[in-house]
Amino acid sequence: QVQLVESGGGLVQAGGSLRLSCAASGFTFSFYTMGWFRQTPGKEREFVSRINWSGSGTAYADSVKGRFTISRDNAKNTVYLQMNSLKPEDTAVYYCAAAGRRSVESPGLFDYWGQGTQVTVSS
Repeated sequence: QVQLVESGGGLVQAGGSLRLSCAASGFTFSFYTMGWFRQTPGKEREFVSRINWSGSGTAYADSVKGRFTISRDNAKNTVYLQMNSLKPEDTAVYYCAAAGRRSVESPGLFDYWGQGTQVTVSS
C-alpha cells in the first residue's frame, strides 16, 4: 500500500537547521509532484514547498523562501526539505504529500499524505 514516512524533525534553537526526509513507497514516485505542508493547532494546513516530478520545477511559500530548499532523489523514492535559519514561527507538524498533478499547491489536490513529523524551534 501507499506509504509516506517523514523523518528528521526535532527540537532546534532559532537560527538552526534541520533536514526533513520523506520516504515513499507503494506508488510510482517519479511520476508525482511532492510537497511539504505544515500545521499548527487550530490552524489550517499550509503549503510550504513543492517539487515537480523531474525536480526542475519548485515553489515555496513566501514565509520560507530563501531559507528552505526542497529536493528529491527519484532513485531513492525520497523527498527532502532542508530548513535553514529556522524561526520560532516555523514550529509545526510537517507533512509530506504526493500529487498526481503538476505544479499544485493546494492541500486538496494532493492524493497521499504522511503522518507528519514535529518541528519545534525555540527562541
